[in-house]
Amino acid sequence: MEKKENPILVEDMGYILNSLSVEEKKKFDGSTVLITGCGGFLGYYFMHFFDTYTEELGIKKVIALENFLTGTKDWLDEIVKNNDKIELHEFNVITDDVASIEGAEEANLIIHGASIASPTFYRIYPVETIDANITGLRRLLDFYAEKDIKGFLFFSSSEIYGDPFPEFIPTNEEYRGNVSAMGPRACYDEAKRFGETMCYIFHHKYNMPISVARPFNNYGPGMNINDKRLPADFAKCVHEGRDMILFSDGKPTRTFCYISDAITGYLKVLLFGKLEAFNIGIDKPEVSVKEFAELFQKGAKDIYGYEGKVEFKVSDDKEYLTDNPNRRCPDITKAKTTLDYNPTIYVEEGVKRFLKFLNINNGKLI
Repeated sequence: MEKKENPILVEDMGYILNSLSVEEKKKFDGSTVLITGCGGFLGYYFMHFFDTYTEELGIKKVIALENFLTGTKDWLDEIVKNNDKIELHEFNVITDDVASIEGAEEANLIIHGASIASPTFYRIYPVETIDANITGLRRLLDFYAEKDIKGFLFFSSSEIYGDPFPEFIPTNEEYRGNVSAMGPRACYDEAKRFGETMCYIFHHKYNMPISVARPFNNYGPGMNINDKRLPADFAKCVHEGRDMILFSDGKPTRTFCYISDAITGYLKVLLFGKLEAFNIGIDKPEVSVKEFAELFQKGAKDIYGYEGKVEFKVSDDKEYLTDNPNRRCPDITKAKTTLDYNPTIYVEEGVKRFLKFLNINNGKLI
């Protein structure tokens, strides 16, 4: 049976491919890619990209690892069923040995994306969040330290900057952060910071081609509407025809990076193959949470016939806003000049694409 393709997803895959240079595409030729956390939000686009362009890029094999603590499986099963070069393994990076995975020793492009990224869930699973970014990363680094690899991508986070002082916004990669080591977000923030330290050490000890991506507020297709992050919450309210509830005054600001621009950046970081950290996001417009909700409201009116309102309430969770940054805006000059990274999908268009995708798929990922 021919698989159904969501047109938004198809367009986004083409956009990502066309955003890579000829030289970047060549680096996939004959490569085995190993990706952890393949069932998550970012994994959704990575896996669809590899599935779509396995042959065109000359990819030898994709080894996909996921423990399904928060990831999903149905769409992955569909991909594996239709592509014999993609293998899916239920795997816990914290406790399982990557040497037990057949073909893992041949992988030469490694993406370590296994980590809980939603504040709601990493507060439920704080130890697992720490271990995925420290123990899991260490296991992968040990395994690949003396193997002939072309690239190793570690997903850090813009959260390593904490709540930057105003003079450091937009925030560049040299900013050292204003982060609380003790608090409800610390399990994520500090694990990412220490993960970067391990990458630095293993690069200098073993000359590993490790690159670090620091994501800034990604959203779009592939984000499960039960994810509990802001874009997912708004999308869930729209899809279910409910009012959008803000548990803040709506004043904190962010730049929101659409998923195809984000994945383009992450692939460029992976293929860079040298020790460097890059902010990956979009640098404008910086919008308030309230304005972001209103963009969902406006886009949903056209796509869903949505008539919901934006309302403000106080959360029952006393720590809901603890250590929540007031502003988050990246300086992406380094990625632009070094990687030729040029995000072009601004938030109004991205929100509409997300909602169109969900409307076509009836709120699901498949």
